[in-house]
Amino acid sequence: MGLTYKDSGVDIKKGDDLVEKIKTKVKATYGDRVKSGVGGFACLYEVGDRFLAAGTDGVGTKLKLAIEMGIHNTVGIDLVAMCVNDILCTGAKPLFFMDYLATGSLQLGVSEKILDGIVEGCLQSEAALIGGETAEMPGMYAEGDYDLAGFAVGEVFPDDLLDGSKIKEGQTLIGLKSSGFHSNGYSLIRKVFQKKSPTNKSLFLTPTKIYWKATKNLLEKKLVTGMAHITGGGLSNISRMNSSFSYQVEYSLEEWKSSFFSSEMNWLQEAGDIDTREMLTTFNGGIGLVICTESPDKLLKELEAVGEEGVFLGKVASGEGVVLRDARF
Repeated sequence: MGLTYKDSGVDIKKGDDLVEKIKTKVKATYGDRVKSGVGGFACLYEVGDRFLAAGTDGVGTKLKLAIEMGIHNTVGIDLVAMCVNDILCTGAKPLFFMDYLATGSLQLGVSEKILDGIVEGCLQSEAALIGGETAEMPGMYAEGDYDLAGFAVGEVFPDDLLDGSKIKEGQTLIGLKSSGFHSNGYSLIRKVFQKKSPTNKSLFLTPTKIYWKATKNLLEKKLVTGMAHITGGGLSNISRMNSSFSYQVEYSLEEWKSSFFSSEMNWLQEAGDIDTREMLTTFNGGIGLVICTESPDKLLKELEAVGEEGVFLGKVASGEGVVLRDARF
């Protein structure tokens, strides 16, 4: 039997169980201005005539690979992307970003390269890098190790909010391709590397694609009814687009193809003898963002105008709030 994410030490179910356990405790802190909290792609907080959308994330064990290879100028892009792509799913425009770098002993050259990546990510997101924190913690991290966390804030007006209420049966699901593994599943990737090493490991450090410039015109022209950032858990993230609503729909992905996998994904699946279902629940399936729309032709033309290619994934149907998995999943 092939390798699984759990074999590498990551138990997705435990993470999901923790979120369920803390929901009630977390909600005890909410006031009237909290529009949405735990469970969505980003949190929403009412401020005057708009909502602030906030998201936080890290880079995960992709950092271990970056440290091993001495390549530090791309992981900052990953950091920004993982946060900004989440807040985009609410329809928000990115406003600003803050970062946190923790290490045992500060190495100025490495830290500067990390910051270069964060700045590049913010430029791609059209977000201001307004502050951050650097912490030296001797004894907490091994020599040369470091960790990154980030925090992004955007704004969205009520009429533009993507909260699931605009998603209806019959709408179309369009995918934007990923730039690779993005920043998920690297514990499994590194587990496979213990068995077999790829010809060019640096390809596995390709930074996460930031989707702001691809989607901002779509949002302005109100061509989007929902968006899903495809991260940990893979394509099942699509169902989070309207998870807060009592009515449920099914997301049928009959147009997804294994050809959406990058060459690195194909190599990893073969090298690790990884089942396709495992690939699709651990990694992004070659799709980094899924857009729900009732105007697919107009949306595809808008994407083409900014040099982006959208691919048909399937349709929204009546159902039970799940992503349909046929034999390919």
